[in-house]
Amino acid sequence: MLVRLHFFPGLCLLLLGIGLQFPLLHWLQSRCRHSFAWLIASFSTALVILGYLLEFQRVLRHFPVQWWAWLECASMVETVWLAGLALALLVWRRTPEFDPGRRKLLHASGAVVLGAPMAATMFGIVRRNEFRVSEVSVPLRRLPKDLDGLRIVQITDIHLSPFLSEREFARAIDMANETRASIALVTGDLITRRGDPLDACLRQLARLRADAGVLGCLGNHETYARVEDYVTDQGRRIGIDFLRHRARQLRFGNAAINFAGVDYQSMHSTHYLKGAKRLVVPGSFNVLLSHNPDVFPVAAAQGYDLTIAGHTHGGQVDVEILHQHVNVARFFTPFVQGLYRHGDSSVYVSNGLGTIGVPVRLGAPPEVSVLRLCAI
Repeated sequence: MLVRLHFFPGLCLLLLGIGLQFPLLHWLQSRCRHSFAWLIASFSTALVILGYLLEFQRVLRHFPVQWWAWLECASMVETVWLAGLALALLVWRRTPEFDPGRRKLLHASGAVVLGAPMAATMFGIVRRNEFRVSEVSVPLRRLPKDLDGLRIVQITDIHLSPFLSEREFARAIDMANETRASIALVTGDLITRRGDPLDACLRQLARLRADAGVLGCLGNHETYARVEDYVTDQGRRIGIDFLRHRARQLRFGNAAINFAGVDYQSMHSTHYLKGAKRLVVPGSFNVLLSHNPDVFPVAAAQGYDLTIAGHTHGGQVDVEILHQHVNVARFFTPFVQGLYRHGDSSVYVSNGLGTIGVPVRLGAPPEVSVLRLCAI
């Protein structure tokens, strides 16, 4: 039932947005006619509700894709702005009438609190498609000598949509090709929802080049859009082998590296990687391609030396407070961005390229990841 309600974050944002309408209405009534205040508050409430309803496929099919993407974005941005307004009103109400100097200071502080969410949102929108190449050395204990120094380029969480154009994505493909990595990986979420330009995404992925080939796995948004089979078939046509509970071995000198891929694993499932253990090849270096990284402890226990994942967008909006990273992704998994170790196994989680919900990137820049395997 909770899944049907899209409880987190959808329903939570809906309840927060509706709750924040009350300080908005009170603030408007103190500054304009009551009828106009109610009109603005009603419109604001309707936008919050519509943003939540647009999470459901049955509602989406009645809207052009360009409409629902920006309507949902507007709903989320409105909730952020309302939160800033509520905090600003809280500051202003504490203003002492008998102290003009302090009153002026608190008024200025409230204005900053009100404007900060919108300023951060605009900054994140501007920076959302400033791609970078992130090169990461991955130290591995069981790495064969002939795989030492092997370079793998990863593209993930593309989300080609109104928030990321084909032209911008083509630039990321060019950056990946310029790395001249031996292997290229595509680890899911080509689009966000049905109606997004999937064929355009595949057209650009067809340009991805690596000496030993291009492998991939599917993400949760391929499942939501019900395009798993289409992506698999078209991938085969353009030279990308999407490994759906399959494995493929590649040889470099005298060493074998075994790549196994799984479809999206429902988060917090009690049956992570069911059947994946049989894909492990004894004597080979085993790599698991899994869109979501929270499978990592299970993958390590099954014998995978390295897991390569995405899904989290690095939190998409990541704020560091007292040396602690605060972002939405941490509600779902402890493996949010970068390299993690468990015993002799490692997982790398890429920030990916695209965005969902709001076209904003703060503290988690979009990246083309290059992994350099290192023997230790």
